[in-house]
Amino acid sequence: MSTKFIARIALSLALLSGSAVTLSACNTVRGAGQDVSSVGHNVSRGATATQGAIDRHTGVSP
Repeated sequence: MSTKFIARIALSLALLSGSAVTLSACNTVRGAGQDVSSVGHNVSRGATATQGAIDRHTGVSP
């Protein structure tokens, strides 16, 4: 085996590994974004429910 051949194999493996890491990172960031969005929606729903409960309890409407 020549040094050039080994260098090409090493470069190919490095590129494939880099591609795999990049693709998995995209999925991780996407998942984190979805989690943050879900938390935001839940907080908003909770705030709306709390405001409704306060309005019903005090008889005051916005």
